[in-house]
Amino acid sequence: MADIARLRFAWAALLVATVIAGCDTKAQDEPSLPPAAGFRVDDGVLKLWTGTPCAGVIRLTLIFDTGTRNSTEQVWATPQPGVTLDRLDLLSTPGGSAPDTGRALQVQKPLPVGYDWTKADSITFYVDGPESFGAGVDVAQVLRESARQPSGSYLFGKSGWMDASAVQRENQKSFLTICTPDPNR
Repeated sequence: MADIARLRFAWAALLVATVIAGCDTKAQDEPSLPPAAGFRVDDGVLKLWTGTPCAGVIRLTLIFDTGTRNSTEQVWATPQPGVTLDRLDLLSTPGGSAPDTGRALQVQKPLPVGYDWTKADSITFYVDGPESFGAGVDVAQVLRESARQPSGSYLFGKSGWMDASAVQRENQKSFLTICTPDPNR
């Protein structure tokens, strides 16, 4: 009887392994290329560039240190029908000039009082409204390298520092800007 139970267990394990091996391990909503948004710091201000315009944005979320006990977020919002987002001054560094708040997107949920985003390891960024992907960036790299890069270049995550011509050339080839539809879907 024990031999039959072992045989059934082995058969079930083999069946499960076969099914798993035959499955596509990529999530259905995962893009075919890595998504990215551009970040840089100028004059003490964290700046965002989506790379290509995002139309109909009603909410923008920045999550600092995603998935850690230090995780916190800042949320920007605007009423329907939303706005077209291309570039935005997000946050000032301690001692930096304050970002322009005269824009349609306004801070709905500020960072906690006294929170120093420059001490975070990472930022995850996403928008709501248009079909889009989230993107992340290494905070230390943005802070360390921004001053050494031309003013028109932004750090697009693992894709590196890019200006407008590089983004246009590489979008849909080596990465996707956050609001670029995935050409392989």
